[in-house]
Amino acid sequence: MSVPAFHVNLRTVTLSSPIQYIKSMRLHQARLLMIRDGLTAASASARVGYEGPSQFSREFKRFFGRSPVDEARDMRASFALSSAATFDGLSASH
Repeated sequence: MSVPAFHVNLRTVTLSSPIQYIKSMRLHQARLLMIRDGLTAASASARVGYEGPSQFSREFKRFFGRSPVDEARDMRASFALSSAATFDGLSASH
């Protein structure tokens, strides 16, 4: 497959260019690392290949609409609440 054909096929499947797709995957992976593993934004950004935390923070905010710190804090709280509700529901039925 030629490079132009690959770009067309990738855009058809992902609705984004290869660069946009890679950036999206890196941002999602960093977000997961901050939420699941408690990494700082700087550590997560380095782990997924960003050269500097300021570039990462700008791109993260542009993509998710909020800062990495705010997103990680609120998502952790949200997951904690949903896990507690699921646990309470399971223990109440047994």
